[in-house]
Amino acid sequence: MAGILAAAAYVPFFKIERAEMGRAWGIPSLPGERAVANSDEDSITMAVEAGLLALQGRSPEQIDILYFATTTPPYAERQCAPIIAAALDLPHQTVTADFTGTTRAATLALKAALDAVQSGAARQAMVVAADMRPGEPQTTWEQLMGDAGAAVIVAAQAPATIRAFTSLTGAPLGPWRRPQDRFVRSFDARVETEYGYVRTTVEAAKGALEKAGVSPQEVSRAVLYTPDFRSPLEVAHRLGLERRQLQDPLMMTVGNAGAAHVLLVLAAALEEAQAGEQLLVANYGDGADAFVVTLEGEVQRPPDRPTLAQLLALRRSLPNYGAYAALRNLAGREGPKASASPVTYWRDVAMELRWHGARCRACGLIQFPIPRVCRSCGARDQLDEMPLSHRGTIYTFTLDHLYAGEYLDTPVPRVVVDLEGGGRVFLEMTDCDPKEVRWGMEVETTFRCLHEWGGYHNYYWRARPLRIHMPRR
Repeated sequence: MAGILAAAAYVPFFKIERAEMGRAWGIPSLPGERAVANSDEDSITMAVEAGLLALQGRSPEQIDILYFATTTPPYAERQCAPIIAAALDLPHQTVTADFTGTTRAATLALKAALDAVQSGAARQAMVVAADMRPGEPQTTWEQLMGDAGAAVIVAAQAPATIRAFTSLTGAPLGPWRRPQDRFVRSFDARVETEYGYVRTTVEAAKGALEKAGVSPQEVSRAVLYTPDFRSPLEVAHRLGLERRQLQDPLMMTVGNAGAAHVLLVLAAALEEAQAGEQLLVANYGDGADAFVVTLEGEVQRPPDRPTLAQLLALRRSLPNYGAYAALRNLAGREGPKASASPVTYWRDVAMELRWHGARCRACGLIQFPIPRVCRSCGARDQLDEMPLSHRGTIYTFTLDHLYAGEYLDTPVPRVVVDLEGGGRVFLEMTDCDPKEVRWGMEVETTFRCLHEWGGYHNYYWRARPLRIHMPRR
């Protein structure tokens, strides 16, 4: 049986206390906090972040399939997975597909990945999931939801074997969002919870346990899709599970991460689980999926890769609801407009998406962007394309108040970065206070959506302060 070779989770740098959201509207607040994506993040960029973490210490050349799961794709008509594949520097022959339209999309994609690997159609398959579902202001939905991404790599020989995959088609109950709807809508919550989430999830989970021959008492951790704070407890009760067997659903720290939620919680569980444990995983959305994960060995994590707990601990709180509303552009303000060239974007895809530079065969200098003539020795057409490092230090910087013809009160840091292993690049900074930028600061690249000029999403790399200072192997 195929299983999970690697797993990783990503949460954005910002969060907001739910008490701040309740205070802004004068309504009761839920406990805890929720994760908030930056204004230059979307489901594609968060999927890339999770994918890069999952690939850390592994070769992208082994990935034959990439599936992307989300309910909030940036495009209604354009496949998003190829953009992610390029940013992850996967081979051009990689098979890509999007799974969307339901919070169950990630496990549907995982089932397809498992089938492909078990049939021999792929050596390894990657599933990336990310969501930033829009909750209507002044509602519980706005507080419940959270932004995050997760990724898993599936292989035939893996320490976490997936068994007894069970799927059920659900009743026509649950949240929905039509093309013309800006925010998620729902029926009566009590009806949806009992006749939708609880009953369907319990049935799917029982089917998986019976098929695997595993009793509820043998389950070490139950990883459940969590739409709210209470209903997973009812699911656990009906399954005969004790509360201690439930993996932390991350509702107090992240919120409901939509299509990415179950993989996010699973990634957290695999960081803690040990060989011999049995995990029950159940996902919900227009039906339910459930399966059992048997750990025959520990899922290895590179020592220089941050854990989810570390990422959660180092986030920054937004000062108030106004800051959150600005990131979400709830006021509907139009940003600066300028022209954009799709031809240039296509021509420079190796640099803009794959993050490639070039090494001169004559003198060895690594350069970016990729030139035809070496800037050091003048050799012509003697440069070989190569991937660049995603870490470096700031050589020099400036704080620019002018952006696309507009004056900004908060300046945009623009930095010149010396990359590890060679190469010097000019990038904008994100996820930071401009006052904190300094010479010699350690930074890492992050995939972001710069703007939507020309009517399409323009993705590129920015720099951010190194979130976790870990030694490189």
